[in-house]
Amino acid sequence: MHFRQVTLMVEKLEESLEFYQEVIEMNITRRIKAGEGEVVFLSTDHGGTEIELVCMPNTPKLECKGVSLCFETENLDKKHELIKSKGLNPSEIKTPDSNSRYFWVYDPNGISIQLRQES
Repeated sequence: MHFRQVTLMVEKLEESLEFYQEVIEMNITRRIKAGEGEVVFLSTDHGGTEIELVCMPNTPKLECKGVSLCFETENLDKKHELIKSKGLNPSEIKTPDSNSRYFWVYDPNGISIQLRQES
């Protein structure tokens, strides 16, 4: 058994797609029109866990307090600079031990995202 996907009810679909494609390096695997709304699935090149972004009028949107998503990157400094260049205000890079470094940023819908690099 493995974790298949996380579904996020979002208000800012296009901004979210830009964030997850450019910053997190995910690709759209499926895009479905659903009445007045839209559902978009994203995954990494190597497959695995997906993020499902659902944008539907008149449905409750995600309110994130106490929930975060963590993504691993091979070049944390480069990601930090990219996010700053997009005006997204990331936290400072933290180094809790000799094996890992990370920082936090919010996606366009206020979802807490951690980017981490393991050594």
